[in-house]
Amino acid sequence: MSRSGMRVLVIGGGIGGLCLAQGLRKAGVDFTVYERDGGADDRRQGYRLRISPEGEASLRACLPPALQELLLATSHERGESGLDAYDEQLNPQWTPSFDDPRGERPDKIDAVDRDTLRRVLLAGLEQSVEYGKAFTRCERRPDGRVVAHFTDGSTAEGDVLIAADGANSQVRRQFLPECRPVDLGVRTVFSRITREDAVRAGLPEPLQDRFSYVIGTDGGHLGLMPMSFRGRPRDAAARLWPGLVLPDSENYYMAVLNVHREDLGMTDEEFFALDGPGLCRFAAGRTSGWHPGLRGIFRNAQSELTFGVALRAHQPVTRWETGSVVPLGDAVHTMPPSGGVGANTAVRDAAALAELLAAVDRGEREFTAAVTEYQKAMVEYATEGVEMSLRIARWSIKKVGVGEGADAV
Repeated sequence: MSRSGMRVLVIGGGIGGLCLAQGLRKAGVDFTVYERDGGADDRRQGYRLRISPEGEASLRACLPPALQELLLATSHERGESGLDAYDEQLNPQWTPSFDDPRGERPDKIDAVDRDTLRRVLLAGLEQSVEYGKAFTRCERRPDGRVVAHFTDGSTAEGDVLIAADGANSQVRRQFLPECRPVDLGVRTVFSRITREDAVRAGLPEPLQDRFSYVIGTDGGHLGLMPMSFRGRPRDAAARLWPGLVLPDSENYYMAVLNVHREDLGMTDEEFFALDGPGLCRFAAGRTSGWHPGLRGIFRNAQSELTFGVALRAHQPVTRWETGSVVPLGDAVHTMPPSGGVGANTAVRDAAALAELLAAVDRGEREFTAAVTEYQKAMVEYATEGVEMSLRIARWSIKKVGVGEGADAV
């Protein structure tokens, strides 16, 4: 069989879409990524991200060796492993255990800075990513090809369109409008505090070098995760990928406060109207009666990097019609950010899809059969991922649920 010369349109330049792009580039498949933001710096997409064994294997499968080395060089320098849990006065609580088959391997990538990861994934793709391209609709032609339409009036034609445009996927709204993620009722404040400021504010030593979770009796639940870079990201980039400029980030803690909407003390409209400083004041108020070593976290957090979200999930994960429009990541399996399961599932999608599309491009696989295989496997492991993320969320927030009374959004 001869090479097909397939052209792939990737809608969305988040972690899943860019990981797929790296895999396609590595395999020599023609593609372009269309991202609605005006540039790589337009939007912060979270902070520390746990990398699972499956996530690490998928990233390594898609990235060239130099970028694999750069990702390792900018990853979290591991201290104490595991998870500790406390009540709001720092009395120890029971915690679930997690097995990691990678053990203590020195080249293990177990956590990264999300913004750094996205910039590493962009390396080498500069000519293949178009910004300011907000997708509006997809036209499927009789010959099987697809045409993507964008708000600026432009179009792009290809053989396959990948819906990697996130939980609010416009592609999904066109093709599966009824398959919307369900609101879990949890409102989350994502924030960040430098390690220096946290220690200066009195963060107790047992919480300084491992993932800690504080389960408050007042309805507030705090996750605190250290991000200590193995080396300065900018220096690592200069050594391993000259020309790539990474943010010169300092070590920090990711601070995540979860509150069920029944316990917010305000309406959703009021909560989502809060800016970064307002969210920090809200979170500081919710933790003002906690242990003194915890009260300074949101008082000293970086308010300009603080934002609020509503947790949502797809349940069940639904397979899309097999054809030239193929889903990836949150567009098809939105889930809570618990344990980084969603991002790891997205890069797993990317690695599997890149391998199968490369086989189609080489003429070794038939397209429909390859996409069917991908979606069958994806639905199985993504369903497990959603269930795992919900179990983690329910452990810490008892009111989390999907089902009767929840809102589809």
